[in-house]
Amino acid sequence: MRKGVRTTGFLRELRLASNDVDMAEYPFCLPAVTRLAQLDGLPLAPGVTFFVGENGSGKSTLVEALAVAVGMNPEGGSQNYRFTTRSTESVLGDYLVVKWGIDKPRSRFFLRAESYYNVATQTERLGPDQLAVFGGVSPHERSHGESFVDLMRLRFFPNGLYLLDEPEAALSPRGCMTVLALLSDLTAQGCQFVVATHSPILLALPGATIYEIAEDGDIDEVTYDQALPVRLTRDFLAEPDRYLRHLIDGE
Repeated sequence: MRKGVRTTGFLRELRLASNDVDMAEYPFCLPAVTRLAQLDGLPLAPGVTFFVGENGSGKSTLVEALAVAVGMNPEGGSQNYRFTTRSTESVLGDYLVVKWGIDKPRSRFFLRAESYYNVATQTERLGPDQLAVFGGVSPHERSHGESFVDLMRLRFFPNGLYLLDEPEAALSPRGCMTVLALLSDLTAQGCQFVVATHSPILLALPGATIYEIAEDGDIDEVTYDQALPVRLTRDFLAEPDRYLRHLIDGE
């Protein structure tokens, strides 16, 4: 670890303050949120923590709520981005309790794939100084994947806190490999990441913590080989015809 770089995370733990909460109402009725309410706390590693699970498992809801709980814009950006195009975030962030470490991040940013266009527009509106952080080029002048990689290279600074929601949606397989390398480099510079993903490439990051959210809401730490996206991808690539017969021919 480099001199001056932390060895503990900015965020140490998250839990749900379930007092005065109707657990039958959305989003508290989501199995993952119900399970979180039952836990004393969910530890967060100092490097990279991945959340994986099927669509609808609640992983993106948790990352979005965490962003709100630590003061970031729910549609994406840093704590300095305060725009709203359509308010769709849940109220979960108001009920998450975050346990901070001793140090606070020098920089923070929340990136969600489906609203990155709006973040790019807001970046332009913030003017030349903000565009200078992006190398003087608007994200709109790059492809979605290229601008996302630019964001990590130019806007993610050492000792920062970064939350990513399904970043692979913007990336080719090679782009995922580039981001994997950037995650490794930035973690070595004292950054902490919490990432919701389906990407078996990103999950291969050495030393990462992987939490898998099951359909019943259980949240368990798993190894790379145990993670659902890895198992399904390997099985499909090993025997695509078997899957295709089931999916297309209905056998």
